[in-house]
Amino acid sequence: MKRRGLLLLGIAGGASVAAALLLGPAVTPPSGQAGVLAFPGLAGRLGQAVTLEIRRHEGTLIIRRAGDRWVLPERHDQPVRDAALRELLIGLTELRLVESRGADAATFARLGVDDPDAAGSTASQLRLLDGQGAVLLDIVLGRRRIRTQGGVPETVYLRRAGEAEAWLAEGSVPVGADAASWLERDIANFPAGRVSRVTINRAGARPLTLSRGGAGLLLTDPPDPPQIDRAALDDVARAFEFLTFMDAVPEGRTPGQALGQARFELTDGPAVNVWVSRNDEFLFIRLAAEGQGATAVEARLLNARWGGWAYQVGVWKEKAFLPRLEELTGA
Repeated sequence: MKRRGLLLLGIAGGASVAAALLLGPAVTPPSGQAGVLAFPGLAGRLGQAVTLEIRRHEGTLIIRRAGDRWVLPERHDQPVRDAALRELLIGLTELRLVESRGADAATFARLGVDDPDAAGSTASQLRLLDGQGAVLLDIVLGRRRIRTQGGVPETVYLRRAGEAEAWLAEGSVPVGADAASWLERDIANFPAGRVSRVTINRAGARPLTLSRGGAGLLLTDPPDPPQIDRAALDDVARAFEFLTFMDAVPEGRTPGQALGQARFELTDGPAVNVWVSRNDEFLFIRLAAEGQGATAVEARLLNARWGGWAYQVGVWKEKAFLPRLEELTGA
C-alpha cells in the first residue's frame, strides 16, 4: 500500500453517528454492548497489521503487507487496490453494534455468521494478524443489508471470535474473497491523439514506422504504400486506450515466444517501449517508459507501476502493438 495509505490505516477512523436501525423484534443485549463500536481501539492498532485473511467455504485469500504496499501472495505478490483495502479496514473500525441476535447457533446460517467450513455456508471470516502472528481482529461477517433510501446506513450481521452471540451492526464492510477483485487492473489510458509516432520491430519482418498526420497515424516507412487500412492504423493509435490486464507474472517468468518490440512516442509525454510475447492463446506485454525534462516525472511514475511485471492482455492486441505490413495495408 502507498505510504499515505499506511498512514491512514494507523489513525483512528471517524466514528459513524446514526440512530439504531431496528430490523425485526429487538433482543435485550446480554452483554449490554448495543450502540458501541464492535472493535474499540482497532483503528490505533491497524498500523501493526501485516496479514489479512479472508476465509470462505471455497477457500482462504491472504493479503500481506510487503514494505510500503499490500500484495497478493497467490498472485506473485501483485499489489492490491489501495482504495479497496482502505475501505475494508476503515469499515471494520467503524462497525457499531445495533442489536443482539442472540446465541442460538441454529440461526447463524440464516444470518450468514455460521462456520465458513459448514456445508453451504456463505459466511466470511476475517482475521488481521500482526508481524508475530498475534490476532488483532477475528470476525465472522454475514448477510449485508444495503438501503436505497438516502441517509439510511448499511447494516451487516456479525459474530466476534470467542463469542457465541450474533449481532446486527451498522456500517459498510465490503469483502471480496476473489483474488481478481482485489487487483488494480488498469495498465494505462493514453488517448489515441497522444500517440505521435510508432516504430515497430517484429521478429522476421520489416521494421515499420507510423507518424501522425492530419487525420491520424500514417504509414511513413515504407513510404508511399499502395493502400492503407485506416481501421488498422487507428487500432495502433488506440493501443493504450483503457488498457487493462487479465493476469500478471514477474517479468523474468514471461511465458511464450518473444515476437518483437514497439516504441510509442507520446505528444507532451514520455516514450513507451513495449515487448510482446505470445504463448499459444495468451499474449503478454512488458512496458518501460522513457522521459526527459518535463516528461521524466510521468515516466518515473509509469515505471514504478509497470516495473517487474509482464501483463497478460487480449490476444487481439497483437495487431495493435506489433502489426504486420500486410495488416496495415490490407494487402
